[in-house]
Amino acid sequence: MKDQLEALVMQMYKSNILYSEAVREFKKRFILTVLQENKGNQCRAARALGMHRNTLSRTITELRIDVRLLRDGSKRPPRSARVAAYEKRAMR
Repeated sequence: MKDQLEALVMQMYKSNILYSEAVREFKKRFILTVLQENKGNQCRAARALGMHRNTLSRTITELRIDVRLLRDGSKRPPRSARVAAYEKRAMR
């Protein structure tokens, strides 16, 4: 992996990519990959990245990442449709 990274860095250098652009693109790809692995769940992604959720959220905003595209689309049912905890216990 180290050889691949060195080759990529050399390629970026020869392409006249600025350091700030390279760092920004690396951060974006790295965070996107972790978010995709966690289906857009920022709490789990932040834990995997070793950062606070608020820091991740701020970085996502700075990098203009649309987390909605990473979520699987399934949502929890509304409270009215869920079985209440006391009803679950009664069913046992």
